[in-house]
Amino acid sequence: MRVLTPAERRALRAQAHPLRPVIMIGSAGLTPAVLKEIDIALKSLELIKIRVLGEDRGRREVLAGEICTALDASPVQQIGKMLVIFRPRPVEDRPKPAPRRGRREKRRPKRSFQGQ
Repeated sequence: MRVLTPAERRALRAQAHPLRPVIMIGSAGLTPAVLKEIDIALKSLELIKIRVLGEDRGRREVLAGEICTALDASPVQQIGKMLVIFRPRPVEDRPKPAPRRGRREKRRPKRSFQGQ
């Protein structure tokens, strides 16, 4: 589990604010299928929100710890029943920037050709 600095945590909280929960953990708890879905979401999105249903606050804290240790992720924030989890993408999985196109020739207006 990677430890985030306060500045990183603040920036990630700001990025996570408009996000909607991607995963919901119900009464069955943290099953291998749920862990697999969280792993898939972290690979594609890096920063996700998880909604944990249930009233036990201690259970939610334990779930956040289990998720982060199992998937090598970092907890960003826990507010109520929402968990925000971050795991940076591996370098080889990051999208490559689009190739830049070369410069086009400057277009000459039609009038510049007349009278020659």
